[in-house]
Amino acid sequence: MQLTERQKPNDASEAAPPEGEKPSKNALKKAAKEKEKAEKAAKREQQEREEKEKAAANDTASHLYGHLNYEEPAPFAEKFVDLGDLEGFEEDSRVTFEARVGNARVQSAKLGFLVLRDGFDSIQVVIAEGGGQSVSRQMIKWCGALNTESIVRVTGLVKAPKEEVKSTTISHHELHLESIYIIAEAPESLPIQVKDCNQPPPGEEEGEIEKEGMPNVGLKARLDNKVLSLRAPASEAIRKLESEVTRLFFEYMIQHRFTDIQPSYLAGAATEGGAGVFEVKYFEEKAYLTQSPQFFKQMAIAGGMKRVFSKGPVFRAENSNTKRHLTEFTGLDFEMTIRHHYHEVLSFGESLMIYIIRGLQSQDYPKKLTNIIKEAGYPEAGTFQLPPGDKAVRITFAEAKALLSEAGIDGGEPHSDIE
Repeated sequence: MQLTERQKPNDASEAAPPEGEKPSKNALKKAAKEKEKAEKAAKREQQEREEKEKAAANDTASHLYGHLNYEEPAPFAEKFVDLGDLEGFEEDSRVTFEARVGNARVQSAKLGFLVLRDGFDSIQVVIAEGGGQSVSRQMIKWCGALNTESIVRVTGLVKAPKEEVKSTTISHHELHLESIYIIAEAPESLPIQVKDCNQPPPGEEEGEIEKEGMPNVGLKARLDNKVLSLRAPASEAIRKLESEVTRLFFEYMIQHRFTDIQPSYLAGAATEGGAGVFEVKYFEEKAYLTQSPQFFKQMAIAGGMKRVFSKGPVFRAENSNTKRHLTEFTGLDFEMTIRHHYHEVLSFGESLMIYIIRGLQSQDYPKKLTNIIKEAGYPEAGTFQLPPGDKAVRITFAEAKALLSEAGIDGGEPHSDIE
């Protein structure tokens, strides 16, 4: 027979006594224990609150750290600099800069360390009790609890470390902290760590894997948290190297009297045959994302401009998941009049490519960016093969087929009928 609710066995101390009856001894004991536990918790909280208030009252450096108040901004050094420029400063220079917290740790009650990062530049910051600004132990403890990726404004003295700092890009200087204020506080827990994105992603679609003892964030996680993954030094270096390619392209075009034009990237019809187009609604009409600025470049040439160039997006509706198909990319385009032969355009394009690649290989800033990318696990970055001089190697299609044949590679289809 199934027991009714009143018949089910139960701890007598759990149930309330019937109306008019006194509580059992077990119930009284339990209530007394709970009351004693609550009183102890309240007493402990009161003690912690009093200790914090006492510590705050005795904190001589309370004005040197905390959240930045823009209505009453804290004083900063006369030299407000970028982190990457600190290598050139003399020892004992007082500087102020803004950066992200890469790491925070407290070594003792009197000493703590930060690693601050701005792009791919980083520096070690020392927080030591005392000093000219009377750094307190409370300030050291507060710095050690800063959340990774928080943006802070710091002021301090540039010093030479006792030993070269190998964990930061700025290795021959460190900053002795005088003040620090939070500009934007990051969450305590982040979905991915920036340092774990500073390497090529694994082949897996999602999650993290261990690679030589280091977590490696998968491509899906990087795309889902793009803002964080973009902060990795290699990611930023790739973006800036792309900018250097554009700069060199513009330089060469201006040197050769080309005019920069801004073509439309919406058209009323497909601009090139043989490639799919994305159709969009343009009010009550149909329009298409352009497959190239070719039509507009030709209009400019016909309009008498002779030499034009542009930079902009190119859209191709090619539903193919291969390394050689892109639905959108950035195109660097040029168009020029021809006086005698189309080889004039071919020669100009060859010289342009050599100019860009040589610039990436020889100029200090692009070389620095390339090295950052290489060190992150892309060993072939920047390994372009260029011929001597300013002329590219040019061979005919028949010569190319002959070279393949000599190498034991069958030309075959689809171009075996082309001579």
